[in-house]
Amino acid sequence: MHGEYKVPGGKLVVVDLEVVDGVIREFRLAGDFFLEPDDALPLIDGAVNGLPATTDAAGIAAAVRDALPSDAVLLGFTPESVGVAVRRALSRASTWQEYDWEIIHEGPISPNEHLALDQVLTEEVGAGRRGPTLRIWEWDQPAVVIGSFQSLKNEVDPEGAAKYGVEVVRRISGGGAMFMDAGAIISYSLYVPTDLVQGMTFADSYAYLDEWVIEALKSLGIEAYYQPLNDISSTKGKIGGAAQKRLGTGALLHHATMSYDMDGEKMVQVLRIGREKMSDKGTTSAAKRVDPLRSQTGLTRAEIIDRLIGTFTKLYGAHEGHVTDAERARAQELVASKFATREWLERVP
Repeated sequence: MHGEYKVPGGKLVVVDLEVVDGVIREFRLAGDFFLEPDDALPLIDGAVNGLPATTDAAGIAAAVRDALPSDAVLLGFTPESVGVAVRRALSRASTWQEYDWEIIHEGPISPNEHLALDQVLTEEVGAGRRGPTLRIWEWDQPAVVIGSFQSLKNEVDPEGAAKYGVEVVRRISGGGAMFMDAGAIISYSLYVPTDLVQGMTFADSYAYLDEWVIEALKSLGIEAYYQPLNDISSTKGKIGGAAQKRLGTGALLHHATMSYDMDGEKMVQVLRIGREKMSDKGTTSAAKRVDPLRSQTGLTRAEIIDRLIGTFTKLYGAHEGHVTDAERARAQELVASKFATREWLERVP
């Protein structure tokens, strides 16, 4: 069995092993990480060999840590990453490079249609009718997208929303509210087989699925990093956040929103939670909370999107794709029957 795990912000961890009578045998660790002293490598191999194949990632990490000498130095990986790689091998997880990726970047549609497409395309990947896909959003009207479990009245100020013509919609994933002014943010969705994140915790999968974004932002000169659980951050402030939904069909939705040119003052007039966060942090100007990509790069939104697409293609290989007529028709049906209904929007009043 073979398993690989690219540590977010770190190095590649590669493991090979066999399972004999329910026990891990012939275990070998490799990768482009750094490890001192040299004789620590066989100690790690020895720690994993003989473990029950049912040992979880935390148990594997504990065995590795206990086997290492006190002066051991691990750079680019951790005992936890070894545990993840082993669990990925045991669960026969797939890798990014095994798939024929499609990238969709089409013209603007309504916020509700974006949310419906997220459900439809995730279902299509799970059913095997569509390959793994990255989709970049475009829209031309302001909106607030609240998480599946958020209270509508607690999150949104209806007077502020009406003042600025902001549509309020609800997505199928959890997490916090997104203020989406037209042309002011960059949003994308990944529709992937759950095999890609086998052996990972939910927390690990967030950073793993957004590692390409961190690399793209760094290539633009942004000192970007992932802040658990789901924030894309930089040394100058938070850039955005991600959310996930696993449909139980063999596929998952992972989507993220990053600020490009956020009007912070407008945001806090529409979002109640924004005011609370400003108050908690003693911040007098909302614009200081979410640092826009424009101020850090000086680039247009289109140029940043081009870099994101280019980085993803370079890392994983991808070709241009499109939403099919059948997928769009199904999404529009879902808008009418679900996403645009008061019942859905007010599912948590």
